[in-house]
Amino acid sequence: MTTAARLLDIQYRLEYYFLRAVVATVRLFPLETSAAVSAWTWARLAPILNPKRHQRALDNLRIAFPEKTTAELKEIRRRHWENLGRVMAETMQIDTILKDPGRIRITPEAMFKRYSSKLGSAIGISLHMGNWELAIWPLTHAGANPAAIYRSVTNPYVDQYLRDQRKNLYPGGLFGRGKVGDHGDDRKTARVITDFVRRGGRLGMVCDLYDRTGIPIPFFGEPARTQAIGAMIARRVGARVWLSRCKRIGTSSRFEIELRELRVPRSANQSADIHWVMKEMQQQFEEWIRDAPEQWMWSNRRWS
Repeated sequence: MTTAARLLDIQYRLEYYFLRAVVATVRLFPLETSAAVSAWTWARLAPILNPKRHQRALDNLRIAFPEKTTAELKEIRRRHWENLGRVMAETMQIDTILKDPGRIRITPEAMFKRYSSKLGSAIGISLHMGNWELAIWPLTHAGANPAAIYRSVTNPYVDQYLRDQRKNLYPGGLFGRGKVGDHGDDRKTARVITDFVRRGGRLGMVCDLYDRTGIPIPFFGEPARTQAIGAMIARRVGARVWLSRCKRIGTSSRFEIELRELRVPRSANQSADIHWVMKEMQQQFEEWIRDAPEQWMWSNRRWS
C-alpha cells in the first residue's frame, strides 16, 4: 500500500469512527427527543452551512407555488429543514421505529391486505418525503424481501456500515450507484436490477430528482428531467409498479405510508407507454407534495 493510500485509509477510518460516535450519542436519547433536537439544529445551521441549497429550496418553491408570498415560502423552507433534521436522527435509530408497529400505518389497508400475499414482480417507487427510507416498509412487512437502489458512499467503511444498518428494511440487499458497492457501475447496476425484477424480485427506488440523462416530464408546470429506469424495467419484464409516499404525522416520528398501484400499459408503442407511466407518476408526486409541502426535500435539484 502506498503512502497516499495509507493516508486515505486513515482518513476513511477516522470518518467512520466519527460517524459511529455521533450515532452512539444520538442513540443515548429517546427517539422523539433526538429527532426534535436534530430538527431544531438543522433549521438553524443548514442555511449557514449550505447557503446554496438553502437558496435552491426557495427557488424551487417559487416554481411550484407562484401564488404564495415570500413569507409563506420561507416558512415551508424552514419546516423542510426541520423535517430533514428529524430524518437524520431517525436514520440512526431506524431499528427503534421498525420494532414499534404503532409508528407506521399503511393505507389503504384493504388494498394492502388484498395484494400483500400475491405481489409478483414489483417495483416500488417513492419520493423524498417524510422519512422516505420507510416508504419500502409495506413490501418488507409483507415478507416480499425487497431490495433497493441507493447512492454509494465513497468511504468504504461508512458505506458498509450504512448497508448493515438497513438490512432489516431491505432484506433483499442494496444495489449501489457510484464508485463503491457490489454494483458500482451504473450500466452494470441497470442490468443487475433488471434481472432481479425479471426473476420475481421486488425493487425500491426514489424517482423525484433531476437526472441529466432523463426524460423531460411536467412537474409543477415545468419540464423536469426524470430517471426512466423504473418505468422501463416494469414495461420490459411485466412487473407491477407501486407508488408510495411516507407522510409524517405532525412533527412526530410516526408515519402513514400511502400506496397506489400504477398500471403499466403495454401497447405497441413502448416509448409512449414509458412516457405515460412517468407522467402519471410525477402527477401523483405533485399531488402528494401539495398535501404536505414542508415534508418534501426542496433543497434537492429538480429542474435544470
